[in-house]
Amino acid sequence: MALRKGDATKARILDETARQAAVKGFGAVSLNDVAEAVGLSKSGLFKHFESKEVMELATLDQGFDRFVDYILGPVGTLPPGRPRVEMIFDRWLDWSEVENAAGGCLIVAASVELDDQPGPLRDLLIRRVKQWRKALAREVKALRDPELSDEEAASVGFQMKSYVLGQADAKRLMGDSTARKAAHAAFAALLDRTVAG
Repeated sequence: MALRKGDATKARILDETARQAAVKGFGAVSLNDVAEAVGLSKSGLFKHFESKEVMELATLDQGFDRFVDYILGPVGTLPPGRPRVEMIFDRWLDWSEVENAAGGCLIVAASVELDDQPGPLRDLLIRRVKQWRKALAREVKALRDPELSDEEAASVGFQMKSYVLGQADAKRLMGDSTARKAAHAAFAALLDRTVAG
């Protein structure tokens, strides 16, 4: 179903803000740059968002929704346990590659930019990261029966993210064509250790 014109314009604004913020950070994104990229005047942006802060919050929220939907959306067809967690890891690596090809991952960029900048944008990021960790822990706990403890699940989630970030760095910055294979090998070893208890 096609979006109404106003909704379509709003979606274009959010997509463009996300693209620019992933490349240069929210702090360097100007209303003029976003407006020009989507073919609006600066005042035209304010027909859709009452302030730059509201636009940034909506951008980050939508970016996180996309991230979670991309990774968790398809896994519901699999039963809980190792195959499902393996698919989550694969989708997370895919996300990293797709987003980096488009200029960078908004969530990674925001995490680096906002880690020491208090305010509503950082508060939203922290809230969404906590929600993601909780969702990931639910999936990871099912790797073993009886299920993993909260501490064990958090440790596995931490290592998964480390492998994803390491793969992105090795592939994007260093041009390492074996990065994904290395990430998979490290992750498989982590799963073997976790399942064995």
